[in-house]
Formats: sequence, C-alpha cells, structure tokens
Amino acid sequence: MTAELERVVQWYPGHMVRAMRKIGEYLKLIDIVIEVADARVPRSGRNPALDAMMAGRARILVLTREDLAHPHATKAWIEAFAAKDLEALSVDGRSQRSIARVATATVGRAKGRSGISRALVVGVPNSGKSSIINGLLRRGAAKTENRAGVTRQLQWFRLPPNVEIMDTPGILVPKIATKDAQWMLAISGALPRDRYDPEQVAVAFHRWLMRRRPRSRVPDLEAFAASRGFVRRGGKIDYHNAAQSYVSALNEGTFGRITFETVDDDAQAA
Repeated sequence: MTAELERVVQWYPGHMVRAMRKIGEYLKLIDIVIEVADARVPRSGRNPALDAMMAGRARILVLTREDLAHPHATKAWIEAFAAKDLEALSVDGRSQRSIARVATATVGRAKGRSGISRALVVGVPNSGKSSIINGLLRRGAAKTENRAGVTRQLQWFRLPPNVEIMDTPGILVPKIATKDAQWMLAISGALPRDRYDPEQVAVAFHRWLMRRRPRSRVPDLEAFAASRGFVRRGGKIDYHNAAQSYVSALNEGTFGRITFETVDDDAQAA
C-alpha cells in the first residue's frame, strides 16, 4: 500500500483561466458577492485571488456541508470571519430551510439599493455553488453533480424580488501550495478523481487524523478494505477500488463529522 502522497495534485484547466478573466470583466456590474466554501476546508477551500478581486463589495461567505463538518470547528470559523468583518453562514445544501438563510442574507444586502442588485456566486470546484443557487431559486436551474468542474459557463438567474445571481465555474488557485492542502481538496471533492491517487489521499487523511485524534475509531484504508470485502483472489487487497469507496464513505458522513482545518491551525499547516 502506498504510504506517501507522492503525486503532486494540481488542476487549473483552460476554462478556469477564461472564467477568471470573465469574472474580472463582470465585476463592475456586481453589488454582492456570495462566496461558497466547504466547511471542512474553510482556508484551503477558498481562492485568495477571488478574495482579492472581490474586496470592497458586500460579501457573504457560505460554508456548505455543515452536516459533514465538526459543529464546534464551524462555529469557531464563523466567529473568526466575523472578527474580520466577513459575514459567514453554515448551511446544509440539501435543506431548503438551511439555504433560506442565504436568501434572507442576500436580499437583505440588496435592501436600500435602487433597481436590480446583482450577486456573483464564486468558489472552488464542487464547493456547492450550484446547489446553493438551486436552493435559492427553489428549482434545478443550475447543473449539479458530485464531481469537480461541472459548471463551465457563467449563468444568470433571478432571485425575487430584486436580485439577479450569476453562477460561475469553480476556480482553484493555479498551484496548490502544500501537500496537506492537496489531499484536503482532493478528498473533499474539489479535484476530479483522475487528478489524484485515491489510495495516497486516503492514507494521508488517516495519518493526519491519527495525529489529531489518536483514539479515533475511523478505520485506516487496510481495515476498511477488509471490512468492505475489497479482497481479490488469493487474499490480496484491492486498495485502489477500496480507496475510492473510502473517499465516498467519508463524504457521505460514514466516519462522522470531521473538519480538516481549524482556526488555530497555522496557515500553512494541516
């Protein structure tokens, strides 16, 4: 079984370059920015380039997948962002009641403005942007799939009474700086599965978890593979397929609520 994260995980295709350029062109029309990030990776799951571009505009940070993140960690992140004058909300993208709070905050930011207010939804791939838009509109307007890179074009939608919302393709940084950030983004779904080795990512995750929570009962990849029957003829474990199932299980909440980055972490550490 592979023990180290050897393959450098990077993914910045041409459509991201074009989308960044388009976002820059549309900024003069934008009044409100809705940034979407996975609550489990609230640091690495945000693009600093987008952060800089949106400076000076009304902003809301939506932390998705709150049902998979540790609630105490999410609360700490929301307080930390508030201390920096950034309004943050945690939501479960599958709950209309939860997403309704995003609609309230967005419409609230538009009050007092004359005419139509325009909001831009931004975030890294597979952070839940399209699910948020569909929840806001109460219909399947934006295309969603549980994989990175589905939204490729900029799309406008209307949020009554007076807000237009633009969905954008997910945009990563051109280079993911650390190996910890690489496996975190990979395992949380921000990278396509053909861009990383799921076995290496699963091993990196479990090693990190054991450093943080030595008494955790979350199985390592070998124990998981054996318990799920990923054993070939002759007793050899099928680590590759087991790892894919392991990543899926984590994102389905099988291992409980886990946040990969906390407020107290050093910005370059995991």
